[in-house]
Amino acid sequence: MTTPATDQTADHPDHPDQDVRVAVRTIDATPEQIFALLADPSRHHETEPGEWVRDSVEANPEPITAVGQTFAVKMHQASLGGDYTMVNRVTDFVAGRTIGWAPGMLSRSGRVTEGGHTWRYDLEPDGAGTRVTLTYDWRAMSQATRDWMPSGMPPFPPHYLDASLAALDRAVTATPPA
Repeated sequence: MTTPATDQTADHPDHPDQDVRVAVRTIDATPEQIFALLADPSRHHETEPGEWVRDSVEANPEPITAVGQTFAVKMHQASLGGDYTMVNRVTDFVAGRTIGWAPGMLSRSGRVTEGGHTWRYDLEPDGAGTRVTLTYDWRAMSQATRDWMPSGMPPFPPHYLDASLAALDRAVTATPPA
């Protein structure tokens, strides 16, 4: 049984900081099923509750298997000038349990500059399902980057992480076409 996400930022004992948002949802799938989707850059957009994250830059990207790997995704946000590419460096990886990355942008010279924020998913078996904890952390973001963000930090509304977990839930539990 799927339980709705709950934003636990304010009372999460591991993240009392205001520069961290946390949401939790139990999904009716195994950790391995959920992890397989999260580790596949070509399905990254399926965790997006809107249209910000688009397709993988590579047509058939390799699955994420280790810390240090990078994967690139096409993005779109009007307030940031439209289309752009994010290059994500894997920061956390425990097969079937934890995956996280630090987004960065390519400069004109081809250098990746990380923005000081991270996304992390922690998966924990919970009965017949999996308790998924999604953490967005921008504590390492410079003040200059914060000031550059048109809508401030975080660049999405409070319910965004809940909606992201709902999108992940739909993607992982959807019945494949026959």
